Amino acid sequence: MGLTAEQLRTSLDALAAAEPAFAAALAHAGYPAPRIRERGYQTLLRTIVGQQVSVNAADAVWRKLEALVGDATDPHAVAAASDEALRACGFSRQKSSYAKSLAEEVTSGRLDLDHLPADDEEAIAQLTRVKGIGRWSAEIYLLFAEGRADIWPAGDLAVQIELGRILCHDARPSEKLTRALAEAWRPHRGALAIFTWHHYGAAAADAAPV
Repeated sequence: MGLTAEQLRTSLDALAAAEPAFAAALAHAGYPAPRIRERGYQTLLRTIVGQQVSVNAADAVWRKLEALVGDATDPHAVAAASDEALRACGFSRQKSSYAKSLAEEVTSGRLDLDHLPADDEEAIAQLTRVKGIGRWSAEIYLLFAEGRADIWPAGDLAVQIELGRILCHDARPSEKLTRALAEAWRPHRGALAIFTWHHYGAAAADAAPV
């Protein structure tokens, strides 16, 4: 499971004590709610299903998949489904390939989601061997489903935008700079990532017309 509310509060308090800009942002936006997903195959498959489509569209595809295979959380069922059947559920040709790749990695035992390496980079490397799981998806999984406290998705656009805003940069920091800046905030970078998304939402709410 992901970082708890207590873990988020503890990490963000430590960051606020170390960096006045974080203290000011925290005072304005408050603490974020936990972002928790279930560990395992289902969460990664849902990540693939949800790529580049709306939440409603992803939910519709998932319902069709469940109707097709009975239990979409069973990788054996997805591995056994034909490409044509998956396409009928709304999978693109590419996503069908991704779903099959994930199912085969899990059913073969090459990917053991209950025993990923403790080292974050090694865990990311294992996850990104699956077609369709890039670094960002792997990082989000490790943060939300495993609660790894120091995951830092520096390639996330909202993280970059909000970090630049909080630190009063003139321009959005690049992924490289976003990663470099955060070295000083170990081991609390996961909480900071969640806070940047929360702060991004708060800034959007502030900007909305009344």
